[in-house]
Amino acid sequence: MASEGVTEETGRFAPSPTGPLHLGSLFSAVASYVHARALGGRWLVRMEDLDTPRCVPGAADAILTTLDQHALQWDGLTYQHQWIESYYAALEQLRADGHTFACTCSRSQTQESSVYPGTCRQRIVPLDAPHSIRLKVPDETIELFDAIQGRYAQRLRADVGDFVVFRRDRIVAYQLAVVVDDAAQRITHVVRGADLLDNTPRQVLLFRLLGAHAPRYAHVPVLSDRSGQKLSKQTHATAVDAASPSDNLWLILALLGHEPPNDLRGADPTELLTWVTAQWDVSRIPRRATHSEFVCI
Repeated sequence: MASEGVTEETGRFAPSPTGPLHLGSLFSAVASYVHARALGGRWLVRMEDLDTPRCVPGAADAILTTLDQHALQWDGLTYQHQWIESYYAALEQLRADGHTFACTCSRSQTQESSVYPGTCRQRIVPLDAPHSIRLKVPDETIELFDAIQGRYAQRLRADVGDFVVFRRDRIVAYQLAVVVDDAAQRITHVVRGADLLDNTPRQVLLFRLLGAHAPRYAHVPVLSDRSGQKLSKQTHATAVDAASPSDNLWLILALLGHEPPNDLRGADPTELLTWVTAQWDVSRIPRRATHSEFVCI
């Protein structure tokens, strides 16, 4: 599944339709969009809807509406459920190359340790037994350079262990799906929240094993409320107030180190995005949010 002949810069925003966009998600979307446009490239939206039990009816449409209200116009829209056969083909490639094994360990058996201990690595698991599929992680350090966070490295076997690529409930795991998607769509750079940085070495390894090139990465700081709690759907972050798109963008651009001039106060979202695209400099984005940058919505 090698992604050869990549010439056009391509970024993407990949939300999960488990609820409406909150400010933290919009923050990542804006950073991803502006980065792509500043490079003269395309910006794609991909709905990560494989985890169907968590998907909320109508959430995907609500997310797209919010993006549109903030003038974030995409060049392509896909849904992960459209790529099922590609995920199975990647699983088969990994199996055929000897990189995976079946694991009968339940979540309760493995959650005592944050690192999978390799319990099923050498076991022969009956095909009819409930199981997940894990990747055999090599004992090596995976290193990358992030445009915002700098050098980042993990010794995967010690830090993570053999990780799941296909879940016991027969759902393709995020780590594999995102790699297959990025390779198929020829994504050249990924701009997303720093809470996903520790996933990246696993994805870099999967790109290599599947014969594809990993994109360049830039992990923006994660927004928190005034108590220091990360804005997320799990913490019941409030949905973006789409009635104030200009105000939302102003706040986001300021948090990204690109506060617009006062004469753009109240400007149309398109005008704000045009301004910041011309000024865009990743080096101005802070590595992490300071207390003064905490927001409450």
